[in-house]
Amino acid sequence: MALGPAHEITMTESQCSKSAAAVILLRPEATGGFEVLLSRRSTETMNHGRIYSFPGEGVKKEDCSQGILKRCRGISRAEARNIIGSELTPELSLGLWVTGIRGLFEKAGILLGTTENGCPLDMSDRRLRENMAQGHKALIEGTKDFLTLLESEGIFCDTARLVYFSQWLAPEDSPTRIDTRFFLAVLQPDQTLSSVSQGPDTSMWITPDRALDLCQRGSLPMNFPTFATFRTLVDFDSSEAVSAEYGLRQ
Repeated sequence: MALGPAHEITMTESQCSKSAAAVILLRPEATGGFEVLLSRRSTETMNHGRIYSFPGEGVKKEDCSQGILKRCRGISRAEARNIIGSELTPELSLGLWVTGIRGLFEKAGILLGTTENGCPLDMSDRRLRENMAQGHKALIEGTKDFLTLLESEGIFCDTARLVYFSQWLAPEDSPTRIDTRFFLAVLQPDQTLSSVSQGPDTSMWITPDRALDLCQRGSLPMNFPTFATFRTLVDFDSSEAVSAEYGLRQ
């Protein structure tokens, strides 16, 4: 533990089911520290069906399709593969970035997007905010897919905002050996969590030291990759320090 552009990729459901991506999203605190976004999700093994982890999703075939990969700005398929490792195809490698961006939007309504020319999204635009809220709701309800949402608003996945952080492979005795890649990102100042209900999942911001303290007390159940990540982040005193260490964009 640690986790060709001209043609349409063909991925099996088995390949997709074994790969996942999660985003460790940071936001600065007014006091100079930083908080990390956690999502609470259902599980049958801990704390009456609740466990906290970073927003993430399993890879879908659509995340690695020509259509969605063409709507990425920041890194190429070849660059993604060089970062992830040659055991994955270029399409699946870049698809992990797409999955991280899609998963974060689905879980929290936060979209790491950009214009075609690489300009940041103007989230102060009321029309864009309303359209994103409606798109988020449609995505959760399954009435619109992620690619359609991006195309309708002229938005591209800002893959440069995600920096590869770590890989965790589920133990061999797990029912499904999910191979999860974790990415770091910093929240843009004008973005907030969506108010759209997400059913059993809820989100919270928490500092690394507070998260570790609550976990050790048994009040904040989390899986080991989440705990280990907080153990790493607790050594940094600001999001700027994390950004400087890992090359994150503020």
